[in-house]
Amino acid sequence: MTIESINPTTGEILERYDEMTRPQVDAAIDSAHEAYLIWRDTDFDERAKPMRRAAALLRERAHDYGRLMALEMGKPIREGIAEAQKCATGCDYYAENAERFLADEPVDTAPRKSFVAFRPLGVVLAVMPWNFPFWQVIRFAAPALMAGNAGVLKHASNVPGCALALEKLFREAGFPENLFRTLLIGSKMVGDVVAHPHVRAVSLTGSTPAGREVASKAGAALKKAVLELGGSDAYLVLSDADIEFTAAACAKGRLVNSGQSCIAAKRFIVVEELKSRFEQQLVSEMGKAKVGDPLDETTTVGPMARRDLREDLHEQVQRSIAKGARCLCGGEVPDGPGALYPPTVLAEVHPGMPAYDEEMFGPVAAVIAAKDIDDAVRIANDSEFGLGGGVFTRDLALGERIAADRIEAGSVFVNATVASDPKLPFGGVKDSGYGRELSSFGIREFVNIKTVLVAQHGAAPTSANRSE
Repeated sequence: MTIESINPTTGEILERYDEMTRPQVDAAIDSAHEAYLIWRDTDFDERAKPMRRAAALLRERAHDYGRLMALEMGKPIREGIAEAQKCATGCDYYAENAERFLADEPVDTAPRKSFVAFRPLGVVLAVMPWNFPFWQVIRFAAPALMAGNAGVLKHASNVPGCALALEKLFREAGFPENLFRTLLIGSKMVGDVVAHPHVRAVSLTGSTPAGREVASKAGAALKKAVLELGGSDAYLVLSDADIEFTAAACAKGRLVNSGQSCIAAKRFIVVEELKSRFEQQLVSEMGKAKVGDPLDETTTVGPMARRDLREDLHEQVQRSIAKGARCLCGGEVPDGPGALYPPTVLAEVHPGMPAYDEEMFGPVAAVIAAKDIDDAVRIANDSEFGLGGGVFTRDLALGERIAADRIEAGSVFVNATVASDPKLPFGGVKDSGYGRELSSFGIREFVNIKTVLVAQHGAAPTSANRSE
């Protein structure tokens, strides 16, 4: 079996790779485990040196990595360059903060000495998507490696070049040979990798069906899993919102990564009195996007990552229109090779339409009318997803209350569109998954949180430690 890298702009096959056999996969995992047995005993200063070197290499090679992302999955090159630079920031962040995040925490159980220790688990499997082919991997790998773990990567099958480039990056940065390995395998072998005795935990970013499948495999093997799954992020536009500012931010949030992001702005819930003005301004802002060759540094929307993904998205648009949605712009498949799709705005969106009920993973915005704030909150939460969302209002106190207390999502931003940041925990609720990446919460997902108590030799036990 082979894994193909296909340019989504031209349809050209860039490279073919032989899929790894089961013995090759087992050997790679075993080698990662052997590297872990040595790495786990290193101190944080020793771990930080290659992590900082990885950050430096990411910055030095940002243009090359951006070009690779453009060729393999169609990301506009300026976004790919920014992604590589963001990865460098993530590496530096954990090199700087891992020791503090995982420092032993003393607990007062006088006269005994007690503390909580955070120790590595072993080999962590990462099952990662194609849409942010470097950042998704780094935000798992940087904390996992700094915590003393090893990593094996099963990347999306359409970005094998990115997967191998990341393995090379960690090796050239000075990490121990085999501490981070790329597995060139299809999805059918993931269950076997999860079950491997040296794999101790799993991190997956992907679709909700993929999350259910991997979670079931991890659960059967009694292994920890962190899942960051789909999203249909809702943005509330309240009656006092600045329409021009809000529409510009919403268009940018909808078109990030050509609309192919779990945390892209997708559903725009607008109070009735602003709906017409917002729709008009949003169409204007979406129309400013330059759609085309991702290697052109002026391009803001590149092709979708695969033609089948474009077909699926267009089918969702057509079904929504057939059920009564109004297409204000876009909505037509362009002629020519590749997988381009135009920025599209759908209005009059209601329950029962794909644009309301499903995740639209591409440059399609859905505008939904709400009677008032309470109705807008109800619509926002009327979704199986709960990854991110936003509130646009001049009343910052109101926006904060809605964001903190009323929207069911892992991240809610006020007057801004959701983006991940190494300093902030990232993840979702409901069908958007569980567990957290990034910040101190992310690095503690893949450690053994261990209680240690030291008593004086010969001391009599108390009733407190004779029972559970």
